[in-house]
Amino acid sequence: MQVKDPAPPPPISAPAGPGKHRAVLGQLSDMDLRLLQVFKSVVECGGMSAAELELNIGTSTVSRHIKDLEARLGLTLCRRGRAGFALTAEGQRVYDETLRLLASVRSFRDSVDDIHSRMGGQLAVAVFDKTASNPAARIGEAIAAFTAQAPDVQLQLHVGSINAIERGVIDGSYQVGIIPAHRSSQSLAYADLFGETMLLYCGAGHPLFGASSPPADWHAVRGYQFAGLGYHSPNMELSHQARLQRAATGFDQESIATLILSGRFLGFLPDHYAEAFERQGRMQAVNPSLFHYHCQFVSLMRRSPAPARAAQAFAQCLEDAHRPSR
Repeated sequence: MQVKDPAPPPPISAPAGPGKHRAVLGQLSDMDLRLLQVFKSVVECGGMSAAELELNIGTSTVSRHIKDLEARLGLTLCRRGRAGFALTAEGQRVYDETLRLLASVRSFRDSVDDIHSRMGGQLAVAVFDKTASNPAARIGEAIAAFTAQAPDVQLQLHVGSINAIERGVIDGSYQVGIIPAHRSSQSLAYADLFGETMLLYCGAGHPLFGASSPPADWHAVRGYQFAGLGYHSPNMELSHQARLQRAATGFDQESIATLILSGRFLGFLPDHYAEAFERQGRMQAVNPSLFHYHCQFVSLMRRSPAPARAAQAFAQCLEDAHRPSR
């Protein structure tokens, strides 16, 4: 989006005592948007040195941009030094608002592309983790079909938790999400995609690993410590229903696998993801005929405002790739 100042932005004056207010931001310019994009990258990379590669500019230039933004806003956004990089309270608020602003800018560009009946710009898609090894997931095929259909769209693929993906789609940070179905929101539109089987696993060194007589019912596993996901999900729903003793919490499949591999906890993982650990003799399914559940993955998009043509096209590619007739 091209947003231009009719004149250079006014200088920022420091507070001069009680009753006087520091200058506030006037109209947004192209440079303001650029500075905010740099700030976003610095926050998400965890520091200016780390953002150097992401932005393809030198650390000194990154630092100058952040100082320029702080002067423009009249705020201290972050602390940097030997203790490391950290956002101030004001910096966190500016970062949150930056995400909303840039999402709105992207939405505006998408709308203009729609008016011109073309697909361009960026498309942010977020996927729940550890889906690539699922043979039922044909997300790669959908991406191939979409990029052939919309070669001018720059695809951005993110991985996140269920809740983070839902929030991101609702606030416009992501245009399409792919998650296990667990509850519905009236703000979102869903479409079924593929399934996944979750099994209960223990690691080598756990009392149930290699046991000749595995537990025969849910009551028999309640005495063992359980590692579960720390947000609303099919995993959390089932563990509550089965009254499993959650003694450790993970926030993605990788962390649950790590806890299981310690030999101290039971936990649910996708069978396709755990297969490699089983082959290595590091993990074992516990009575899989009994301790299992099914996840149905869905795509989701925001209902209003109506998704851009690129988002709708990508969602259609996902549905086409996962049709049962295939």
